[in-house]
Parts: sequence; structure tokens; C-alpha cells
Amino acid sequence: MVERMTNENERVQSMVLGDVEVIRVVEWHEPFLPTSGMFPALAAEVWKDNEDWLAPDHWEPDTDRAVLALQTWVLRSGGRTVLVDTGAGNGRERPGMGPFHQSQSDLPGLLARAGVRPQDVDVVVNTHLHVDHVGWNTVDADGQWVPTFPNAQYLIPAADDFHYGPDNAYGNGAQKVDRLIYEDSIAPIHEAGQAVLWDGFHRIDEHLTLESAPGHTPGSSVLRLASGSDRAVFVGDLLHSPVQILQPCCNSNACLAPEQAVVSRRRILGRAADERELLVPAHFGGAGALEVRRNGAGFALGPWAAADPKKTASVSE
Repeated sequence: MVERMTNENERVQSMVLGDVEVIRVVEWHEPFLPTSGMFPALAAEVWKDNEDWLAPDHWEPDTDRAVLALQTWVLRSGGRTVLVDTGAGNGRERPGMGPFHQSQSDLPGLLARAGVRPQDVDVVVNTHLHVDHVGWNTVDADGQWVPTFPNAQYLIPAADDFHYGPDNAYGNGAQKVDRLIYEDSIAPIHEAGQAVLWDGFHRIDEHLTLESAPGHTPGSSVLRLASGSDRAVFVGDLLHSPVQILQPCCNSNACLAPEQAVVSRRRILGRAADERELLVPAHFGGAGALEVRRNGAGFALGPWAAADPKKTASVSE
């Protein structure tokens, strides 16, 4: 079995890139789906040939399940606090969605340990609108879903808002759960006047920019960080496992436009390799982020990130 994060300090880690503090908040790190179900086109040999570094953080050989982390990244940039994705949320009706149905976690508590109160958050970035990236956008307040972060601007990809919203009949009706996700995690943000829709490119501040990288969803996006000589790219679900660095033509089972997803993945990996950007996917276990290198026409893994446990912060009322 995978060795889960048993040391609570490991669930809140930090590093500094230029003038930006990056805090990793890990809700859980567990075996998820069988590799054949999650990555249908990926040969079993790829996992076995790389077992020495994939296990236990990214693969559980005994059950042949991919191991994923559910995590949020906190960026302190230019005097503001930015959250990148908000996990699955608590107590949500997600029939057919496995661990996301009526899930229970404590992202606000973990954020408090990092010194972040809900009212301190200035910007929330939803890289895309899948179930495990928008859940803590809202909380239940006496039977009504309201924004978790009352002072935040929520940056939402316009193409995803259209696809998963009522204008395109909640994801074209492909999954009934898409309507539930939109109604409890996105619609309340609009109703509160806190939603900002963007498309193509959006600058957050002098260090942070958003760019479209469609394929996984119509509005899938990446967030680029550039501060001093440091570079990073937060890629959401462009990759779910580091084996996709070795096999960039391999999509997850959740990519809505597979060919487009491959184009976006190869483009972002190529730029990360050429510009020495730290690659920060949404669901990598272990160190959570790494560098990428070119390897002929393909790519190879570079050094993993070094992050330190974030000591419990004192949060004043």
C-alpha cells in the first residue's frame, strides 16, 4: 500500500520562487483508479519499467492503481493571496463520482495552518471546472451555497463556464453530475458577483498570468509564474501522472478533446523544458512538482522540487 502523508506537517509545505511564496496544501494522497481505466492508451509495461520511481507516490503496483494527490496551491504574490483550484468540497451530491460523493475534508482548516483565512484570499483560480477543482469555491450556509472566500475574485475560464453552465445545458448533458457541480460550486459565485470570466490570456499581476490550454476541457488553462530568474507553470489536469511526461500522447480518461489535449500537453511541456519552468500539476504526489527536460523528440523528468514543511501559522481574528 502507498505510504500516505501521516506527518501533518507534510500536508502544508512551502517554497519561494523569486518574490512569490508558494504553499502546497494536500487534502489527500491516495490510490485512485486502475491505470488501465484512467490511462486507457498507456501500455502496462510503461508502469512496470518505471516502478522504481513511480511507487509508492504515483503508482501502487499491488493493485495497479494510479496514486493521486488532491491539493490546492496558495501563491502570495504582490501583497495578495491567490488560490489555484479548490478541491472537491464537503458534503456534495456527486453520484457515480467515487470518493467525491459526500466527501469530507478540511481545506479551510489546512489553509488556516498556512496562515490563510477565507477573508484573506484575494483571487481564486479555477484552472477548469471539473469536480475536484471547484468544490471549495462555496460552503453551505444554512442550506444555501455561498462563496467560501467572500472577498475574492474568482477567475473562471469562459469556455468552461459556457460548456458546463446552463447556456450549453450543463456539459451537453454528458454527465448528470455536471449540473450539480455547476449549481453548487459555480452558480453561487456568479450570484454573488464575484465571477470573472476570461478567455485566451489574463494577467493577474506582474508575476502571474493565465493562458488557455484546451483539450482536457474546453477552457482548461495554465497559470504561469515568472519572478526574478524563477519560472513555474501550474498546469491543472494537463497531466495526472508523471508517466505522461514520458508519454505525452497519452490522455487521461477525462480528456474531452483528446487530440487537442495532446497538442496542449506537448506545447506546455516543450516550453517548460526550454524555459526551465517548474512543472506544477494538480495531482502529482511526492514532491508535487518537477522540472522537465527534452529527450530527443520527447521529454524526460528533471529534478523534483524541494519544499519545506510549513509550520502552523498564527491566524489572528
